Amino acid sequence: MRTRIKICGLTRWEDILAANRWKPDYIGFVFAESRRQVGKEKARELKNMLRPGILAVGVFVNGDPEEEAGLFREGVIDLIQLHGQETEEDIRRIKLLTGGMAPVIRAVSVTGPESVRQWADSSADFLLLDNGPGGTGSAFDYRLLEECLPEKPFFLAGGLEPEGVKEAVKALKPFAVDVSSGVETEGVKDEEKIRRFIRNVRTPVNF
Repeated sequence: MRTRIKICGLTRWEDILAANRWKPDYIGFVFAESRRQVGKEKARELKNMLRPGILAVGVFVNGDPEEEAGLFREGVIDLIQLHGQETEEDIRRIKLLTGGMAPVIRAVSVTGPESVRQWADSSADFLLLDNGPGGTGSAFDYRLLEECLPEKPFFLAGGLEPEGVKEAVKALKPFAVDVSSGVETEGVKDEEKIRRFIRNVRTPVNF
């Protein structure tokens, strides 16, 4: 199975141009309060520049399901990622508001087997396994997953960077890997790091 790639936290047209050149499967717009936060109109502008076939993920923390569903219905985003204390009821609400069309990614702070198992029967389409609340730029102990790798497709996040991502993929075989600060230099997306990250996840050598 080919591991997909998500480059999260894009904020500038230069970031979109880099994504268009190196073709990750997903990019992320952070709508939650963050130094990478973008608003609806900025996200729309950047999405309109995005190469067809690259899907845009909206990242939210304890947001409003109505707003999140609206962004999906308007085509500003293609998937909805929940990174706060959202409940299963919130996920079902988003599904209802989008006619079941919006894929939902539920972020999980990995602290042990139970933190993952409690989402095994979630109506979310994907889990995202991260360290702490997310956005920390540090990895969690992968040994915590030895007895609880989810059957549901999952994104692996937390502390990934170009030089170590291949080992992480080999160890856990995630559906996708998710990176933000690991492809930045001084807080700004670095195209060379994006290129190396994608090259090290994928098998073709023509990078």
